[in-house]
Amino acid sequence: MKFWDIYWSTLVFILGSCFGSFLNVCIYRIPAEKSVIHPPSACPKCGAGIKPYDNIPILSWILLRAKCRNCCAKISPRYPFVELLTGLLFLALWFHYGLTWVTACYMLSTFGLVFGTFVDLDEMWIPDRVTIGGMIIFPILSYFVPELHNAPTQLAGLIAGLIGGIVGFGSFWLIGVLGKLAFKKEAMGFGDVKLMGGLGALLGWQAVLFILFFSALIGSIVGIGLMTSGKKELQSQIPYGPYLAVAALFWMLGGYHIWDAYLACMNF
Repeated sequence: MKFWDIYWSTLVFILGSCFGSFLNVCIYRIPAEKSVIHPPSACPKCGAGIKPYDNIPILSWILLRAKCRNCCAKISPRYPFVELLTGLLFLALWFHYGLTWVTACYMLSTFGLVFGTFVDLDEMWIPDRVTIGGMIIFPILSYFVPELHNAPTQLAGLIAGLIGGIVGFGSFWLIGVLGKLAFKKEAMGFGDVKLMGGLGALLGWQAVLFILFFSALIGSIVGIGLMTSGKKELQSQIPYGPYLAVAALFWMLGGYHIWDAYLACMNF
């Protein structure tokens, strides 16, 4: 690997981990309806403000040995995990797409998916700024970056984004309706429906089909594992948003090749 490849890759990873650090603030404060700007970050136990040199992504957690400098309260490993995860995802997108507007769009969506995933795991709901925000922003991006859909013109990109959004929202809304009729209870949270509307607008209708089946596969494996371990019962609620996020990220990082191979096998 050349020097400049290492240089830019390092910068991208640092950028991603910094976004991950901000994500930790969002994940904690937004569900509590607190400002993400004020007051500055502080220890949740003793209230001591976190100094800039103690707020370096990943590194500060290691150097502080996962403890607050002031009161020695333990710092959750989730903080460096989110920072590391976001940094690695940004880096993977950079390796896959290089310096393109598609990379920037996918990094933006990754930020939202990581945010929505951890809020969904904690609170069992996905913030509207992720779901409705995606349904509004991604068709616009599809117009300005038609490469998102391999469209030849901006208008074609917009149309592809709108079709993807309609297919994503409509298909998951229908699944929710049919599931409610079959199981006599909510089978699909409306947050998941709106999330798929945004993802469809960003990735296209083909991705919706892939995400539908791939997320169901992941959910089945995880659900069976949890039930086998005794951590969940059959009727237990399990947030579905994280599975959709994983499937969408898999698509962005090359999962579409599986779709192309499937179409080739079906002679489409």
